Amino acid sequence: MTTYEEILHDVDGPVATITINRPDTLNAMTSLTQAEIRHALDASERNEQVMGTVLTGAGRGFCSGVDMNALGAMSEAGKQFGETYEHLAAEAGNPDKDPNYMFSPPYLLGLRKPVIAAINGACAGLGFSYATFCDMRFVDRNAKFVTSFSPRGLIAEHGTSWMLPRLVGPSNALDIFWSSRKLEAEEAYRMGYANRLCEPGEAVKEAQEYLKMMAGTSAPISIMMMKKQVYKHLMSELGESMLEDNQWISESLARDDFKEGVASFVEKRPPDFTKIKVN
Repeated sequence: MTTYEEILHDVDGPVATITINRPDTLNAMTSLTQAEIRHALDASERNEQVMGTVLTGAGRGFCSGVDMNALGAMSEAGKQFGETYEHLAAEAGNPDKDPNYMFSPPYLLGLRKPVIAAINGACAGLGFSYATFCDMRFVDRNAKFVTSFSPRGLIAEHGTSWMLPRLVGPSNALDIFWSSRKLEAEEAYRMGYANRLCEPGEAVKEAQEYLKMMAGTSAPISIMMMKKQVYKHLMSELGESMLEDNQWISESLARDDFKEGVASFVEKRPPDFTKIKVN
């Protein structure tokens, strides 16, 4: 397994856990942090035993946004910097080369496997963007969210203007963007942004248990295809989506997983589904 500088990457059976490991900065992200996250997610894609990945932060926060040193340099230069790390080159999903998933963090939508954000405290700026593009958000009750864009003279960045209204509705999204107020976990749950409210310190454990539950009951290829359906069809007309669904259901009926799903149910035993194989 690769040794990283700014994240921890642990695999326990069907669950991979990526921990942003810069607690002294409340896990503020650098370009290296982002490259390491992408590389570790690619490793999850390629590990047949992994059902999905939990993304969290070390210490008392999820992620406070972009590292202030990098933000200061961008302010001085009046532009973004794009450092590359050749040793961390990774495809990170998107086998269909969909142009919608070529950017960061929207590439999370194009991964074959689930990514759950376990939000254990402060979640701001770029950290908020990453959490928004995860498939689900398990949130400690003491967590707080803030976009931080308007007070810095910025706009809604990294595709959040597309994704957030789809999670909480346009008016709530505008409130979160415009005011940049602190959004408490309870309110985030009521809006539909948080999928689970957890007792303090329990979000990571509950997210891991959720993935382990899926690994014991669900076909990995079915999980992959349903993720693809949901995000692709967010951008499609209903009729086009139905045609594609009809094609994909025919393909799923022909797979061995369908036979195994029926047989395991009838025989009252755990299923043995096909793993996802990535070349």
